Amino acid sequence: MKQDIHPPYHEITVTMTDGTSFKTRTTWGKPGDTMQLDIDPKSHPAWTGANQKLLDTAGQISKFSKRFGDIGLKK
Repeated sequence: MKQDIHPPYHEITVTMTDGTSFKTRTTWGKPGDTMQLDIDPKSHPAWTGANQKLLDTAGQISKFSKRFGDIGLKK
């Protein structure tokens, strides 16, 4: 491995949106810095499941069929 090509790896503190924090090692920032998160797994809908849209596949198929008809589909 080549010497002196990688950024320094050090410990920082990560603060979540609810105020909790933990220590981790990273190449981000300087040793002892604090990373304040705006979005994290405790608050983002992708992880919490909030505002999920239920897919109505049967309704979407019938809507597609009405809109485009039988464009070469064989039954």
